[in-house]
Amino acid sequence: MRKKAHVPAIRFAGFTEEWAQRQLGDVFEEYSEKNHPELPPLTIVQGSGTVLREAADRNLQYDKSGLSGYKLVRKDDFIVHLRSFEGGLEKASRDGVISPAYHTFHGENIDSRFYYPFFRSRYFIDVLLKPHIYGIRDGKSIDIEGMKTVAIPAPSYEEQRKIGEYMECLDNLIALHQSKYARLRAMKKAMLEKMFPKGGSAVPEIRWAGFTDPWERRELGECFTERVESLPEGELLSVTINEGLKKFSELGRRDSSNEDKSKYKKVCVGDIAYNSMRMWQGASGYSPYEGIVSPAYTVLIPNPGVDSRCVSYLFKCADLIHTFQVNSQGITSDSWNLKFPALSKIEIYLSGSVEEQARIARFFSQLDALVTLHQQKLTRLQGIKKSCLENMFV
Repeated sequence: MRKKAHVPAIRFAGFTEEWAQRQLGDVFEEYSEKNHPELPPLTIVQGSGTVLREAADRNLQYDKSGLSGYKLVRKDDFIVHLRSFEGGLEKASRDGVISPAYHTFHGENIDSRFYYPFFRSRYFIDVLLKPHIYGIRDGKSIDIEGMKTVAIPAPSYEEQRKIGEYMECLDNLIALHQSKYARLRAMKKAMLEKMFPKGGSAVPEIRWAGFTDPWERRELGECFTERVESLPEGELLSVTINEGLKKFSELGRRDSSNEDKSKYKKVCVGDIAYNSMRMWQGASGYSPYEGIVSPAYTVLIPNPGVDSRCVSYLFKCADLIHTFQVNSQGITSDSWNLKFPALSKIEIYLSGSVEEQARIARFFSQLDALVTLHQQKLTRLQGIKKSCLENMFV
């Protein structure tokens, strides 16, 4: 059955015909074919199609003698699985067999690369599919016969192919930057463990050529003085767990409070500010800004001979974060608190050379810049994909 036509807001040049709207059951045919024990069993990974069960991260147990009762699924065909009500339909990455609880759909003269992002779009899940979902919480299921009546776009095969190729290219770019972003984060974590001493050692595993002296053992109270100066107005800053010290505006936040800020603490460039209630989670950061922070935060002024950017990275090391946790006071994690008097007694190893400290700080700053670059590229690409879906299908 044909439904009313649809004209997408954006499309490739050369395509001008309206998109027909057809019932899903007219475009895709459900099939249920069993007795293929020679094919590998597959499992569903939301957003990643199918993977071999043996390669899945989850420890999935199944009776291999019962594979003849599993359903055949062909490469690029669509699968309605147990969580499709929240993540949409998945696409088979290869031929195989899947749980008999799933439903499989095949379309003739269609490009699955075009339909896959549509079947995973919020429009399809939250608007078109929602009326055909029954049950509550984890007991939700999809009324398959009702789903077959959903009107879906049915442009020409050539336009589907063009869009499918573009979306596939976009997905590949997103995956590339996701991989680079993940590798850089992993690299930073590894280098934090290698470029600062650990396990009671006075020498880091990796250091710059020309520096050979053991690092000096110091109490943090020798390295920093607490800043207690208040400032009633200024750039409002916030301490985050993952990104250190950020402007409210950078975090997309706006200060909507009417509270008196006369007790807010002054922060200068080069200071370190930390959240004493979340120091055990790594909530601290070097400040490249002049500004003010909540009086609940602690502000540290570096003493001579201390590169605070270097120490701010030391504060992200797992060993030291654990030490912060041990020295925090409180009965539960919700009440743990690490004020300056307790923090000042914690011992660290720090290079006696300000030049070595500065080199370490520059290295991690450059690494952070790369991480941010790929994060921004990833965000832009994801935004482009979202915009494409909204302007093509809605």
